[in-house]
Amino acid sequence: MEERQRKKRTQLRKNRQGRVRRRDLTKGFLTDADVPEIQDSVLGERISGKGELTRKRNVDYSGLLELTNSIDSGSSTGELSSNSKLGTVVSVHGLWSRVLDSSGTAHDCTVRGVLKSLSSVQRNTVAAGDRVSFRATEIGRGVIDTIHPRRGCISRLSRGRKHVIAANIDYLLIVASCAEPDPKFGLVDRYILTALYCDIKPLICFNKADLVEPKTLQQVVGVYAQLGFMTLFTSTKLGMNINYLRSLLTGRQTALAGQSGVGKSSLLNSIEPSLGLRVGSISPENEKGRHTTTSAIMIPWGGGGAVVDTPGIRQFQLWGMSPVEIAGLMPDFRPYVSKCRYSNCLHLREEQCAVKDAVSDSRIDHRRYESYFFLVNELQEQC
Repeated sequence: MEERQRKKRTQLRKNRQGRVRRRDLTKGFLTDADVPEIQDSVLGERISGKGELTRKRNVDYSGLLELTNSIDSGSSTGELSSNSKLGTVVSVHGLWSRVLDSSGTAHDCTVRGVLKSLSSVQRNTVAAGDRVSFRATEIGRGVIDTIHPRRGCISRLSRGRKHVIAANIDYLLIVASCAEPDPKFGLVDRYILTALYCDIKPLICFNKADLVEPKTLQQVVGVYAQLGFMTLFTSTKLGMNINYLRSLLTGRQTALAGQSGVGKSSLLNSIEPSLGLRVGSISPENEKGRHTTTSAIMIPWGGGGAVVDTPGIRQFQLWGMSPVEIAGLMPDFRPYVSKCRYSNCLHLREEQCAVKDAVSDSRIDHRRYESYFFLVNELQEQC
């Protein structure tokens, strides 16, 4: 009996709570007013882990989601503080973003840490053309607190993540050169698909028309015109269609896209002579363009509106599209998609495919089908 009375069951203390960082690390040195960034401190963050989690961290975002929602959904971060200002991002360079407020004053701003955490799927948190709210920290400096709802985003796949090139765009001006370098129609098709997917109106401009006879490209260019896309021949040396292009883009927010060396900067200088953008020449060794624009930058037009000059891109990988969506976005494929034998037909190697029959009968341009073929195979490899 005495032996039994000595043994009592007691509840063991669980030793599973990991060490967490204290919020008051700077207590006694700095106050919250001195360091505004301390408001972004995350409670409940583990310093150590087990096994493969040793080099990772678990963060509890409860409470922080009330401050900001997903950037793509465009929700604001709650009530703005009294010193917050509205502005537009005109360029991004590393950790700094150039923001213009309503008075036209430029501010070099960083991005609040919580916004970076919530946009980890993106390569960049903000992009040229974004409407943001920021608070000034000192003269000419500030911190971006809110990214307002986006529309018309030009994005691509880069290093496995989403790369937003420009936001809030009305027109996508796709610039290709008639020669020096030769036009890459496959790249033009990818830009068109991106514009249609993002509900942006594509404009196709074939620059350097003074180097060739336009009739040599009329057959290919006519395919885009027949599909309902606005297509222009331009020449900065001859001034061909420059005035018409200026009137078309005035009052709109436009993004310029195309490979290096097609004359995007020269075209902008002709439309707005006061810009004085740096212009380069193509390489004589490989007849490829040299990069003169290194990052996307928004340039306001004198008559209203703005243009986002983007760097030359030789390879443009689509973002957010599946292989089954591509044919539905191509106007020349659309009438035949529903006539295939199989409802999930990809129009590659399937039998009784109405799209392939239309290509054989020249109802669909064979070059457009080749562009589609390579693009769908590329998307299948990424999946």
